[in-house]
Amino acid sequence: MNQSEYDTFRDRLFSRIWRELDPLETQIEDEERLPLETLIPTLREMGAFGLLVPEEYGGLGLTIEQYLPVIAEFAKVQGGIRVLVHVHNSFAHALSEIGSPEQRAAILPGAADGRHSIAFALTEPEHGTGADLGSTAHRDGDEYVLTGRKWLITNSDIASHFIVFARTSATEVSAFVVERDRPGFTITPLPETMGCKGGEHGELVFDGVRIPAANRIGAEGQGQEHLERALEISRVFIAASSLGTAQRALDLSLAHARQRVTFGKPIAHRQAVQRYLAEMATDVYALRHMLLDAARKWDAGQRIPLEASLCKLFGLEAVGRVTDRALLVHGGIGYTRRTPIERLYRDARLNWLEEGPPTIQYLVAARELVAGHDWADAFAGTGHA
Repeated sequence: MNQSEYDTFRDRLFSRIWRELDPLETQIEDEERLPLETLIPTLREMGAFGLLVPEEYGGLGLTIEQYLPVIAEFAKVQGGIRVLVHVHNSFAHALSEIGSPEQRAAILPGAADGRHSIAFALTEPEHGTGADLGSTAHRDGDEYVLTGRKWLITNSDIASHFIVFARTSATEVSAFVVERDRPGFTITPLPETMGCKGGEHGELVFDGVRIPAANRIGAEGQGQEHLERALEISRVFIAASSLGTAQRALDLSLAHARQRVTFGKPIAHRQAVQRYLAEMATDVYALRHMLLDAARKWDAGQRIPLEASLCKLFGLEAVGRVTDRALLVHGGIGYTRRTPIERLYRDARLNWLEEGPPTIQYLVAARELVAGHDWADAFAGTGHA
């Protein structure tokens, strides 16, 4: 999509987000469910399902640099909607990169128009990730037999296909596409969440589920490689979600500070409030440019494990600080549902956990630094420590 086409699409999409999706906030927060019967058709009409699906499969084929402002805009409105759009696009994008030609051809055209949706099934209730997974898949002729449990699987209520990770040996992990209607596969919703209301996070049980060997993604034992690639760029998407929420909180705080008058003048003229606003803007500005750098590197064909983890880590810390300060700028009224601040505050906390908590980001970032990461940018000097 060229720049002129993108600008037209983005402006039209942003207008519809605020005109058609933002008014759903009260209903979703009250009912703690997404009105899928109307939301799904609306998102289809908006083109929100095919954002990262390649054009050859009927999608828009946005670059990462083009996509990040879109998911950031979704993060400014009700969080459950952002979750649905994020997961759908993240793992349609993952399948476009790691799936076989046959898998892509079978699933991605439906993902582009919302008939199909792909969820990511990694987390387990009693095990860690990688070789510690409890789920297993053993070969039986032309099939695999999948057994195990996953939980906190987002979009489990709407997904038609799941990318499932399971051990195929004592030390190897493999990835599989599992269709929702496979016999022996059951899905149970988990309790409601603190924020991002309406976003479904279910428990999956695989009780001897038989899947064709053709459903395996890549070779046996490539699961860890696929996992890292999928999560790498998805962490950048989470950071862009943090940016959108932080930007909305800053915008609301600026408006409130200009309008709220005490002792004869707006609180925006008081140094204590000005400090909060400046600190919020510092976080927003830094995160915007971290994301831009990471997106351009990925679009140029580079792997970005360090940059992705740093974006995710800084993003969650930044949106935490910004929403903290937004609450302070608003005072007691910000603690009520009269303003979106209390919802943004809750919604932002999911960003701590999606695609790995802070401890995982520390681990990945330190590993890359110790291995000798080359920044390779205009600030890279020739001196030695």
